Amino acid sequence: MNNIKTIDPSDITQQELHTYLLSAIAPRPICFASTVDKKGNVNLSPFSFFNVFSSNPPMMIFSPARSGKNNSLKHTHENIKEIPEVVINIVNYDMVEQMSLTSTSYEKGVNEFVKSGLTPIPSKKIKPPRVKETPVSFECTVSKIIELGNGPGAGNLILAKVELIHVNTKYLNNKGCLDTTLLDLVGRMGENWYIRATKESLFEIAKPVKSKGIGVDKLPNSIKESTVLTGNNLGRLANLKKLPNASEIKNILN
Repeated sequence: MNNIKTIDPSDITQQELHTYLLSAIAPRPICFASTVDKKGNVNLSPFSFFNVFSSNPPMMIFSPARSGKNNSLKHTHENIKEIPEVVINIVNYDMVEQMSLTSTSYEKGVNEFVKSGLTPIPSKKIKPPRVKETPVSFECTVSKIIELGNGPGAGNLILAKVELIHVNTKYLNNKGCLDTTLLDLVGRMGENWYIRATKESLFEIAKPVKSKGIGVDKLPNSIKESTVLTGNNLGRLANLKKLPNASEIKNILN
């Protein structure tokens, strides 16, 4: 295909590879991690190599990668080796600039809470403090560190088990659940780009868990070969339990 550029990771620089990966794998949620070292020094840093991987047990994983410039370890990584605990604070738009400031390469021992103006509050079960301004924070114990390499840019997977969850109640709906439309979360894109999950930018797609859609292969050729219907249109039609009629097709187009 003439419009496809194929790249072998071994043929480009580590920085170029980093840029391709982070631009393509996006948006990424942000782990705003607070940790302490054995002397009690607090560190607060953001990481977008992050996600939740299990609800039973409740496990999150993030990766403070080695520096691509000088191969140094992140202070977060060093702290967790000494005190295997971390608070994972979730980032929304109201705190994104202060969060970004904490990614500065300050000297070890510098408290990013002080630098950013964010407010530390005591955790209930672990030593690292929480961020008061966050909509949700997770007190976690670290069960394992998996070091993926020892060269520049190598990841270090931090497996964190959730021990307590703290939720600011202004982000709850009338059912007591977190309201996605209120959270105003942000995520990382490539380079200096971020994305903001405003209410206007959100959309819903019903999960096909209660019934089985007929599938695109069962749609008539006249529909599959349509020059009007898009791939999304076909996907929605194929999610129906039976062949769509003319009215259903019209509704999807509208």
